[in-house]
Amino acid sequence: MLYIGIDLGTSAVKLLLTDEKGTIKNVVSKEYPIYFPNSGWSEQKPEEWWEQVVVGIKELITNVDKDEIDGISFGGQMHGLVILDESDEVIRPALLWNDGRTWEECNYLNEVIGQENLSKYTANIAFTGFTAPKILWVKNKEPENFNRINKIMLPKDYIAYKLTGVHCTDVSDASGMLLLDVENKCWSKEMIEICGIKEDQLATLFESYEVVGTLKEEIATELGLNSHVKVIAGAGDNAAAAVGTGTVGNGMCNISLGTSGTIFISSGQFGVDPHNALHAFAHADGHYHLMGCMLSAASCNKWWMDDIVKDKDYIGEQQKINKLGENKVFFLPYLMGERSPHNDPDARGTFIGMTMDTTREEMTQAVLEGVAFALRDSFEVAKSLGIQIERTKICGGGAKSSLWRQIIANVLNVKVDQIESEEGPALGGAMLAMVGCGVYKNVEEAAEQIVKIINTVEPDEALVAKYDAQYKKFAKIYPTVKTLFKEIV
Repeated sequence: MLYIGIDLGTSAVKLLLTDEKGTIKNVVSKEYPIYFPNSGWSEQKPEEWWEQVVVGIKELITNVDKDEIDGISFGGQMHGLVILDESDEVIRPALLWNDGRTWEECNYLNEVIGQENLSKYTANIAFTGFTAPKILWVKNKEPENFNRINKIMLPKDYIAYKLTGVHCTDVSDASGMLLLDVENKCWSKEMIEICGIKEDQLATLFESYEVVGTLKEEIATELGLNSHVKVIAGAGDNAAAAVGTGTVGNGMCNISLGTSGTIFISSGQFGVDPHNALHAFAHADGHYHLMGCMLSAASCNKWWMDDIVKDKDYIGEQQKINKLGENKVFFLPYLMGERSPHNDPDARGTFIGMTMDTTREEMTQAVLEGVAFALRDSFEVAKSLGIQIERTKICGGGAKSSLWRQIIANVLNVKVDQIESEEGPALGGAMLAMVGCGVYKNVEEAAEQIVKIINTVEPDEALVAKYDAQYKKFAKIYPTVKTLFKEIV
């Protein structure tokens, strides 16, 4: 049988077709625009996601026996606010995970409701990207739209709804809403009251590997599929990527270098960072995880190469870099503000240390190193909690760079395992579909059978020492310039 994994990303939807052994049969990617109506705002139209998903599925399955397709599941960009009216029509464009407009609402939640209460209700505190502050923003700034809300959904769940007619979500994605009691995997009555909504406006909760429904007849006909195809809840993109890299069970780690960057640490038990610098979320394997998330990762290098240098030869540019651990130029990768561990929507990208003899290669290197150093910020928080990590998987577009993998291995002083498949969230979605369809008894078994390591970067003792000294310098930059950001935004 065949399985479809849908990764609803920020810049594009990636669709993957695989058999039950994880052999990839086809991959299709379809882009859609991002809208920036004001500085720090970031929106997309859910209808455009759906249009591209339909086109993508049709293209994905063109040359296969449609009767072989058994299940569909998802990974998806987290935190986005999709609101539907009584007719299940989209009320306004979705506010995305990297939208920074909700700083007033976050201040209210963190300072008036209080971080201690928020952590008790949801295991997390308010960040501008989270969904609950977005709901409050709509309530405060667009009351006419707020009054029309019938259903509140997350991005990938809108696609699941369009496929099945079921208003659903999964516990990993819902963990990032600041509306879920993460430990007990149920909606927080306190947060529902704080946001001024009703529980029936929220979607039904599922584990990531559970079946939410089957294709609606008219959708099955449009796609050329059978209506008995199962749709499985899926997971937030980072949890789905963790499944796709085999980061399941207790004490495993995955680094994702996509538009955003994350350090994802899986755990068999529920636990909370007492300082709330790391997110405490439910995992797609039925357990839990801690996660540090930076808002701009591979997107920093894309911005630097495409918009500033205006050269798309990423590999050629990186081949010129040969003095690791000795760069005098540093880069703060906060192009969209920052989440973990600073929680500062006003933070901005910053170069420092340039002189008249600074080269383009040093600037490029600084961008790659800046992202690695920012990942280490979250890594240091994990170490302070007694979590010892000796190796990590890596996925995302940035993981294709051998130089970047080498930098990360030495900045973090861990072994970095490269996976055979680079399709983290999409493959994770397909694997969740397999579990939901009964191919594997659980997510751990699916990962054990499907995920394969093809290369490992070992840290070099001399480089580790150099980068440790460099990181100590990097760590001083943000606290020094922090107060300036509020004056220049």
